Amino acid sequence: MTRAPIVVHRPSISGGRRVTVHRPGRDEILGTAHSDHDLVVFLEAAGIEDPEAVLDDSRWVEWRGGPAHDFRAA
Repeated sequence: MTRAPIVVHRPSISGGRRVTVHRPGRDEILGTAHSDHDLVVFLEAAGIEDPEAVLDDSRWVEWRGGPAHDFRAA
């Protein structure tokens, strides 16, 4: 099985979650999202056409280390 190209990492101790995108041969850090809105902005900038539609699609986004859409401090 191929991994999801977008990873929302576990919440940090200060809040927010790092977001990375897998591109051929490398992973790119898009930034730290503190809300779904931040995440959508990062994904739009990365070229995802309808980012809101992929947030809950495990083929596109892997939420690690905490519940999806939870950006509170760990």
